[in-house]
Amino acid sequence: MKKTRLLNRHLSDAIARIGHTQRLIIADAGLPIPLHVKRIDLAVTPGLPTVRQVADAIATEMEVESIVVADELIAWNTDLVDEMSALFTAPWSSVPHTTFKEMSEAAIAIVRTGETQPYFNVMLVSGVNY
Repeated sequence: MKKTRLLNRHLSDAIARIGHTQRLIIADAGLPIPLHVKRIDLAVTPGLPTVRQVADAIATEMEVESIVVADELIAWNTDLVDEMSALFTAPWSSVPHTTFKEMSEAAIAIVRTGETQPYFNVMLVSGVNY
């Protein structure tokens, strides 16, 4: 059995395959997921799991060099950005939500959560651990 906390095989596989500068997105329940991007659907009910819970599990496995969120999230709730920056110790930036959705086209995978708060989407850009 794995030693780390991350048990979902699809999520673990995506992190194992991700390369430097590639993107993994933790999404709220409503983010449109492009048909060609791998969907890892963890949503169970509204609010379960949250983006924060999934990010906490991913932090045990993934080296993150930067974080991207939507400008609209900053206007709505800055706590999530602060929490993600502390969890991944990575700098963050923001882009308009429409640009975020365009950038999601190049993601290696999008993890759908049960999060129902507006704009609670976090793009993790993969770093290297050496």
